Amino acid sequence: MVQQKTNNIIVSIDAKFEGTFFKDHRKQYAFSYAVSIENLSNEPVQLKSRFWIVKDALNQTDIIKGNGVIGEQPIIQPMQSHHYNSGCIMISPFGCMKGHYQMETASGQQIEVSIPLFRLSAPFAMN
Repeated sequence: MVQQKTNNIIVSIDAKFEGTFFKDHRKQYAFSYAVSIENLSNEPVQLKSRFWIVKDALNQTDIIKGNGVIGEQPIIQPMQSHHYNSGCIMISPFGCMKGHYQMETASGQQIEVSIPLFRLSAPFAMN
């Protein structure tokens, strides 16, 4: 697990390899990751948008951005957490992800919260 604290918000990520499959005669690698966002500030924050950079071992980079996470724009109360699970498919057995969330405090302040760099690795590719 990796974690990073920005503006009194802690983002923790736990990634795991899910398996392989073939699509269009090409081997694909599936990964999942569990995200925890903990609000240590004194006011509620709302997650408005996300921005991810996904890189694989073949130096292919994908940018993923959009409103909220998994169809929600959660409001996280002080000393509370929001958890969600997601995943990605890559064409190589290892890579990495990082990014940031755009959040808004109850007082209207816009804050950027870092998503720490985390590795995606198939167990058989770690040697």
